Amino acid sequence: MTNSAYTKADLELAANTIRFLAADGVERAKSGHPGMPMGMAEISAVLWLKHLRFNPKDPQWIARDRFVLSNGHGSMLLYTMLHLSGYALSLDDLKSFRQWESKTPGHPEFGMTPGVETTTGPLGQGMANAVGMALGQKLMQERYAEADFNPVGHRVYCFAGDGCLMEGVSSEASSIAGHLGLGNLICIYDDNKISIAGSTELAFSEDVAQRFAAYGWHVQQIDGHDFDQIDRALRDAQAEQSRPSIIVARTTIGRGSPRMANTSEVHGSPLGAEELAASKKNMGWPADKEFYVPAETQAVFAARIEALQNCYAAWQENFARWQQSHPDTAKKLAAQLALAIPADLEAKLISALPADGKPNSTRKLSSVVLQQAAASISALAGGSADLEPSTLTLIKGSPSVARDCFKGVNIHFGVREHAMGSIMNGLSYYGGYIPYGSTFFAFLDYMRPSVRLAALSHLPALYIFTHDSIFLGEDGPTHQPVEHLAIMRATPNLFTYRPADGLETAVCYAHALSRRHGPSALILTRQNLEQLERSSTFSPAEIRKGAYVVFETAGAKEPAVVIVATGSEVACSVQAAKILSAKCAVRVVSMPCTNLFLEQPESYRRALLPQKAKKVVVEAASPFGWAGILGAAGDELLVLGIENRFGASAPLKVLAEKFGFTAEAIAQRVSERFC
Repeated sequence: MTNSAYTKADLELAANTIRFLAADGVERAKSGHPGMPMGMAEISAVLWLKHLRFNPKDPQWIARDRFVLSNGHGSMLLYTMLHLSGYALSLDDLKSFRQWESKTPGHPEFGMTPGVETTTGPLGQGMANAVGMALGQKLMQERYAEADFNPVGHRVYCFAGDGCLMEGVSSEASSIAGHLGLGNLICIYDDNKISIAGSTELAFSEDVAQRFAAYGWHVQQIDGHDFDQIDRALRDAQAEQSRPSIIVARTTIGRGSPRMANTSEVHGSPLGAEELAASKKNMGWPADKEFYVPAETQAVFAARIEALQNCYAAWQENFARWQQSHPDTAKKLAAQLALAIPADLEAKLISALPADGKPNSTRKLSSVVLQQAAASISALAGGSADLEPSTLTLIKGSPSVARDCFKGVNIHFGVREHAMGSIMNGLSYYGGYIPYGSTFFAFLDYMRPSVRLAALSHLPALYIFTHDSIFLGEDGPTHQPVEHLAIMRATPNLFTYRPADGLETAVCYAHALSRRHGPSALILTRQNLEQLERSSTFSPAEIRKGAYVVFETAGAKEPAVVIVATGSEVACSVQAAKILSAKCAVRVVSMPCTNLFLEQPESYRRALLPQKAKKVVVEAASPFGWAGILGAAGDELLVLGIENRFGASAPLKVLAEKFGFTAEAIAQRVSERFC
């Protein structure tokens, strides 16, 4: 059966199958959102049966179209489509919606369910992820497409709702998509005029079509229940090559429900047995059948899958010929998709450091290391939120990504941290990218949602945060992050590195870039730091343990006091220890990564931080969390940080004196307490 052979009756039956499989799943769970799936059933039937290119037997096929459900609360719609389309998702899985360890969680989660491309639920994030995927396709196509074959020729489709368009992240990302002319992106907006609180008129009255036209998008408006209009709109969007497309589809939320359709009640609550039966009867569906898939619908989807299998087989033949005729290009593509890094990456990054040993900021040292990393790793691409002159993250010798120019790896996100983080996630979801993004550490607040989702989804990504502490100085507390390190360290699966000098910066970069199942963050200084003194036999492997001895009182068998410091506070802690050594035995431990330290065997952690020794932490940030990291509290622990207040506007040296981060002040506090 070809696409043109589908009759209106075929599509109507498929749409009702979709509608009531989704409603049955929510009803069985007694929890969920039936309204959107019931309203988007016609659009879903047309998209998946006539346009979307996929292979359920090879969900990671690089030439598949990507489908993103940004309004992820309607997850039963996606699970229903995956089941009908032959993915490894059974009817029993649909019946287990929202249950313990099921493949069908309340919102789609990447890596849990075959065919789910993104973790969505926080509204607007998926739409921004789709922009990242579309950008990823453009960048990869520019590198690897040849005149005879394009291995990544496909589109990105996204469903989005009113809530997605209200959230600011979609505005930021849509602006970038229009600016770059991402004609491979097609968004279908479920314009049902209903939100949780009631009519969208309560808070949302803008003209969406005009808004997206102003962004530079191709805009169409249709009846979202008219099969012919849906099909034509998708074809017109596919024909538009120079602009992203949005199809504003007027739909009825909860379509088919006699009492609840077009109400906020159906948004996030099951229909109830009585109303579900009435809805089925209203749409000519067997009211007594649960999770019912008619044989005719099974046949329609089976025919679609078979047609796509033929398409896949032809693609594989063309891909094999392309690999043979372009072996070097094919090898590079395979390496990028594998996120390959050189075995000697750490040594390469260390060798790139300045040899003069002069004081330097870790942001400048980061810039040197990043250049070498970009030269060594084809998967690395990224940029900054319009702060590159300060974060120093521009890759030299590479063009900037722009409309009709996707040759480079430098992405200008503009002053859009929220979209930057979400687009980075989209690049990572797409595959073949280790995206990086940079801004001032204080502006983590603008991109925190996407950082959390990267950690939740186990995405490789690199955040380069500069201007890391109160020592930013005169800019004052608005730009001085105090609580941010504690927030980062409290986030599961996110590794946070705060290096103290060039060697630590290089090693932290190497470790961060080797991670494949979670994001990493480098926290860097603006001010210059002294390079730490180490013995000639010191091995960088010590840094990879997350914490190591950087100073020890001469002749001491066991330290009476252990000072743990990070980043810019390590050097002054060493100076303080030298003062204290006249009174007691002191050890200074540099701890650039608490995550790595906590992964070490207990024997190493106990040897580094002997149980009998008093513990001191020196870090110009909130002290929250340090007791748990060190396993010490009360009289045995002193944390010298920024407690219960923000920073201040003053020169760096004044702030160090006022907040007690000079060697003399540290030595005095420790002496009074422990020596």
